[in-house]
Amino acid sequence: MSKSYGTISRQEKNWHIECEPHVKTRLKRVFPQVSQHASKFIELSDTPSNCHDLLWFIERYPMRVDDLKYMKAQSKAYVSLKEDILDVMDYKRPIKTFDLAVPPYEYQRAAADLLLNVKGLLLGDDLGLGKTASGICPMILPESLPALFVTMTHLPMQIKNEIERFAPHLKCHILKKASPYPLHKEGEAAPDVIITSYSKLNGWAEYLAGKIKYVVFDEIQELRTGYTSQKYSAAKLISDQAELRLGLSATPIYNYGDKFYNIIEILRPDSLGTATEFAREWCSQEKRINDPKAFGMFLRDEGLMLRRTRADVNRELPPVQIIPQYVESDPKVLDQIKGKAMELAKVILSSTQEFQGQKLRATEEFNIMMRQATGIAKAPYVAEFVRMLVESGESVMLYGWHRDVYNIWLERLAEFNPVMYTGTEGPAAKERSKQAFLNDESKVFISSLRSSAGLDGLQYHSKCKTFVFGELDWSPGVHDQCIGRLDRDGQIKQISAYYLLADSGSDPIISDVLGIKKGQLEGVKNPNGELFEHLITDGGGIKRLAEHILNKKVIKRTYIL
Repeated sequence: MSKSYGTISRQEKNWHIECEPHVKTRLKRVFPQVSQHASKFIELSDTPSNCHDLLWFIERYPMRVDDLKYMKAQSKAYVSLKEDILDVMDYKRPIKTFDLAVPPYEYQRAAADLLLNVKGLLLGDDLGLGKTASGICPMILPESLPALFVTMTHLPMQIKNEIERFAPHLKCHILKKASPYPLHKEGEAAPDVIITSYSKLNGWAEYLAGKIKYVVFDEIQELRTGYTSQKYSAAKLISDQAELRLGLSATPIYNYGDKFYNIIEILRPDSLGTATEFAREWCSQEKRINDPKAFGMFLRDEGLMLRRTRADVNRELPPVQIIPQYVESDPKVLDQIKGKAMELAKVILSSTQEFQGQKLRATEEFNIMMRQATGIAKAPYVAEFVRMLVESGESVMLYGWHRDVYNIWLERLAEFNPVMYTGTEGPAAKERSKQAFLNDESKVFISSLRSSAGLDGLQYHSKCKTFVFGELDWSPGVHDQCIGRLDRDGQIKQISAYYLLADSGSDPIISDVLGIKKGQLEGVKNPNGELFEHLITDGGGIKRLAEHILNKKVIKRTYIL
């Protein structure tokens, strides 16, 4: 009998490992997710992948396993799943067909086929590639019903229309109240698909849990904050008892990469181990992903996330023309906040580690103040630029962020009947704005940078091919998502995206960040592409802006005109 270096026992959801010191050291190297300070024993999550790796490890360092049969069965299941993932993703076997009224593309069927194999999947395809169609495919299978489709507050009717277009035989029901009521009359068939918003989910969670077999979370980044929100707890209660779970998002995370854990935990529980293990293995102390490219490749390799670009599916659209454009700004607006801005900048850049709460509040206030003042200062000149485009025959999508900025645009562009699609309008008002724009009743479509989720159909507008970013966001992904409203399937026109930049205020720093910073999200989504950093208000961009204000630096740049 070979030497035994220790024992491995299964305790609840963990493997409890006691072994010789040098073997323990090797274990810590092989499994970076375990505590590197463990002395007496090592705890490792009981997941199929860990079972597979443990079997490999004990070939080199034999140990007594109290449930070796279970460990081997989990390892075998893991290997089988990996083979299925490769077969689907590399098209090594025929992709499952789904008999929809509108035939889905092969890549859409492949996503649905992968979901049926892995049971939980984050689908992060580019905007415009039809993620909803992939989500509808499994709904035609009786074993996947009843299904639940969770989306944004203003989108349930749009989702219902899409389901009825692809699968008209399915009976859909949109939840009308925040608390349970009978979903069908006596003698009638129950709905096949229930559609609701995140805002209503909490009131229905206990009622739906255990009844739903398939759940789709549209714009699943809404759940990124985890158990700090009631909607996450509600979503988890339902998803844990569902057989299939699909998350849809072209931008899964805007900020810290560790929030991927919360999303994956909804879709494939325990696949990343515990939150502590995940943080040890993948994250820095600042809770950012240490190596976004490696993490993205891991997610795809494990069948946890699938992302395709237009190029990947051979459905490339005309390239988008990015045009930075200088505009004037009113120095008086920025002069009014100069003193306060400098005070806040000093607090932000203070070297003391005390009063961290004060620094965080100062950072948030400084960011809001600078961006709003910059937007107001250049708003009249942005309006004049838009006027020039409209008078030349263009219909313009104008993106901003602050209400005071919108008001200036509305006043100065009133003759073009501007319509609003921001975070304050209800679903009906948003639909009226959209239709007015599509029917050429309005020439200017004013939208919030972060409030255009679900906006579709504009790619068919005969004249709309022009974006204007009148205000900027720190995140490149936010701008990309806006552009994706036109740059998507059905678009045959050359798209122009104008970034209107002032040489003062927050614009010089934000525009530099948008252009040269590399980092998180794109590394996760596309390991072979350029990386862009998605900053939040306590990131390096704010500190650079504070330094810029205090040092009174003017950044010179060359614009493409």
